[in-house]
Amino acid sequence: MLKDTVAKYRPFPGVHLPHRQWPARTLTRAPLWCSVDLRDGNQALAVPMNVAQKLELFQALVKCGFKEIEVGFPSASNTEFRFNRLLIENGHIPDDVTIQVLVQAREDLIEKTVQSLVGAKRVIIHLYNSTSPAQRRVVFGKSKDEIKAIAVNGARLIHERLPRLKGTEVTLQYSPESFSATEVEFAKEVSEAVMDVWQPTPQRKMILNLPDTVEVAMPNVYADQIEWMCTNIKRRDSLIVSLHTHNDRNTGTAATELGLLAGADRVEGTLFGNGERTGNLDIITVALNLYMHGLDPRLDFSDLNALREVYERCTGMTVPPRQPYAGELVFTAFSGSHQDAIKKGLAEWEQKTLNAQPSTLNSPHWDVPYLTIDPRDIGREYREVIRVNSQSGKGGVAYLLESEFGIELPKDMQREFGPIANDLVDALGREVKGEELKAMFWREYIERATPWSLIHFHADGVDGVFRCRASVRKDGTELKLNGEGNGPIAAFVHALQSGGAPKFEVTNYREHALSAGEGASAISYIQIKLADGKVRWGAAVDTNIELASIKAVLSALNRA
Repeated sequence: MLKDTVAKYRPFPGVHLPHRQWPARTLTRAPLWCSVDLRDGNQALAVPMNVAQKLELFQALVKCGFKEIEVGFPSASNTEFRFNRLLIENGHIPDDVTIQVLVQAREDLIEKTVQSLVGAKRVIIHLYNSTSPAQRRVVFGKSKDEIKAIAVNGARLIHERLPRLKGTEVTLQYSPESFSATEVEFAKEVSEAVMDVWQPTPQRKMILNLPDTVEVAMPNVYADQIEWMCTNIKRRDSLIVSLHTHNDRNTGTAATELGLLAGADRVEGTLFGNGERTGNLDIITVALNLYMHGLDPRLDFSDLNALREVYERCTGMTVPPRQPYAGELVFTAFSGSHQDAIKKGLAEWEQKTLNAQPSTLNSPHWDVPYLTIDPRDIGREYREVIRVNSQSGKGGVAYLLESEFGIELPKDMQREFGPIANDLVDALGREVKGEELKAMFWREYIERATPWSLIHFHADGVDGVFRCRASVRKDGTELKLNGEGNGPIAAFVHALQSGGAPKFEVTNYREHALSAGEGASAISYIQIKLADGKVRWGAAVDTNIELASIKAVLSALNRA
């Protein structure tokens, strides 16, 4: 990299807006949404979608609740044109959905675009031309007046053809392409010239789309540009001001949110940020950001996993594992301290919801550490939240065993098994799945059968005194034992010690069912303390809870 960047680069100039209002504003409602997946997203693919793929993705967008969908660039290719006709002629467009098409300010392209729309119920015709200094100089070699004339001529050509779309509700949209790199005064001048042709009214508004076609500045500068336009452009009440951001500086989301604060009404973007270069704005992120603030986004992403599958199948793209909300790992914690906080937070949330009153006024507010929203709201599972590798602690290990297998380890046992599991995982050098973790637990506790193992056990109690008869195997030799105590476990401990087992006492005991129904298993956890002060846990599973506890005693003894 150059040491002296001043020689080659310069900061993008800001907008003189000393009395800006957007920093003090708060978003109170969702914007109008327009998906541009089938156009802007599609044109960024190495292999563009075919008609069948575009139709599947279109139907997925409709299912999400999009009411405006840019379906393509019908003048660009026969595939694009045929797709438009398929949607219209085969009745694929719901009555409340408006299709949008993009067209440059050229007569032949406008003519073909209008032809592609005949018979549609609701359409947006989206006209654009480039207005930035670099585009004017490098691409077109034209003056400001000549660039404005291109926009005006395009607007006129579209307006002249509107009678051919009789029976179609048409909304007109204009974009000064590369708006964010254009002088705001000139962007206003060109936009107003287009407005003079189309004559929008408060009853019949046009869309003025102000694209951040290539991010060139910090998002606050884009917000200033939007507020300046909203404040200074004529007939603001006849406009729907729209945003179209990209992600070249990785701030497309911020630019969009600040642009909405600055006065915009509408947002264009794509699913998962698909688009040229670093991509378009990810609409899912902005919508769910609103959702986590208690605002209805007016889009349904309740099954984000299924939507991701459709998107990946149709586009051939892959959603990154760290993609906000949708990525495989975004609701995942490997860190032990994070896992512990999530586990405790989820437990608190479950308790709050159990105690909550039916009224929404008394509903608890989501406040779980490290989780911005409830994963279940978007079709994710809690089992996705905590995963175990060598960085995980006891909390993550315990959570995974409980959430996937119903194994509810006592707190003290978590402190014992957590380091054991972490050492085993560290030796593997990778993440482990729930089944692998369960197998580790089984080997460490349930399958401990030496030197002591149970052959038979029976106990009877009279007046609080229990007597037991037991057969155990010690180092391969069968022993018949008898003992008594204030319960079956105490009686068995007495029998073991009379048979030569080391002195110990039971210091903790817990049991619970593992599954419901006939033949259900129970698991018992036993903690023992030896004469030398050592403490060990044991665990066992059986359909008979009494036998599970007896076997758990032997498990602990075998680990002593």
